[in-house]
Amino acid sequence: MRPGVRLAVDVGSVRVGVARCDPRGVLASPLETVRSGKGDVDRLVELTAEHEAIEVVVGLPTTLSGREGPAAEAARAFARRLAGRLPEGAVRLYDERLTTVTAESGLRAGGVRGQARRKVVDQAAAAVLLQAALDAERLTGRPPGEIVRGSS
Repeated sequence: MRPGVRLAVDVGSVRVGVARCDPRGVLASPLETVRSGKGDVDRLVELTAEHEAIEVVVGLPTTLSGREGPAAEAARAFARRLAGRLPEGAVRLYDERLTTVTAESGLRAGGVRGQARRKVVDQAAAAVLLQAALDAERLTGRPPGEIVRGSS
């Protein structure tokens, strides 16, 4: 397992959920929700520097069968924009199937309701994504997902 803080982002059309892990790469936790659109990549670049993150894992939303649709293409485009602003190899795409469903379920079980849940579900989904990526790296000994090459 590589040491170092990682961030994960759950890209949505309205909000981008952000999570981070500890420097040992053991536990992911929700960090922040960023409004999608103008300035979202800027904020993620700031968060990456602020937390001295070694990489950013971007969730790739695929169908249960593994197909990619419009949401996956939007996530890929977002990841390319982010990769264009960070060091080479610092952005990776990782399959995020069911992360939002898992996050919603956990928040509901924890008693978080209505509007309060909507405010944090994207962060929670990013934490689920990051934890899955960390667990995969621990299991395989290889960085998770695919490296994204940048575009400005």
